Amino acid sequence: MTTSAPADLAPDLMFLLSQASHVLSTELTAGLAGLGVSPRAYCVLRKALTGDWTQSQLAEMCGLDKTTMVVTMDELERAGLAERRPDRDDRRARIVGVTEAGRQVAARAETIVDCIQESVLEVLPAEERSAFVAGLVRLVGSRLARPVRCEPPVRRRLP
Repeated sequence: MTTSAPADLAPDLMFLLSQASHVLSTELTAGLAGLGVSPRAYCVLRKALTGDWTQSQLAEMCGLDKTTMVVTMDELERAGLAERRPDRDDRRARIVGVTEAGRQVAARAETIVDCIQESVLEVLPAEERSAFVAGLVRLVGSRLARPVRCEPPVRRRLP
C-alpha cells in the first residue's frame, strides 16, 4: 500500500535528498558489480587518475573517512587496480597510483556511471537538467559542504 503525505506539507528536503542518494547509490552499486568495484572504489580510481594525490587527499575528495579509505585502498590493491607509493616530499604519506588494469576498469565504469546518471536525469525536461545539477553543485560546494557538529554524531551512509 502506498501512502502519501498530506498536500499541505512542504516537501521534506532531507528525505528527498536521502531517498535520491540511496536509490542512486543502490543502482550504481548494482551497475558496477560486474566490474568488481563499488561506487566508492570507482570514485577513488577516477579521482586518482587526475594527478598525484595522497591517500588522505583522495579520501577528502571522495568524502571518505580515514578507515573507509584504507579499506577501499586495500580492496583496490588486492584487485590489482591501484597501488600505494611513498610520497617523495613526505615519507609518511602515500601517493595512490592507478595500474593499467585500474585505468581499464575506471574507463568501463565511467561508461556505466554516465549511462545511469543520464537515465536518472532523463525524467527531467532537458532545460531543467543542467540547472538541477548546477544547483546541487552549488549547494554541496557552499551551504552543504560540511556537516555541523551534533550529538550524537550522525553516521554517513556509505555507497
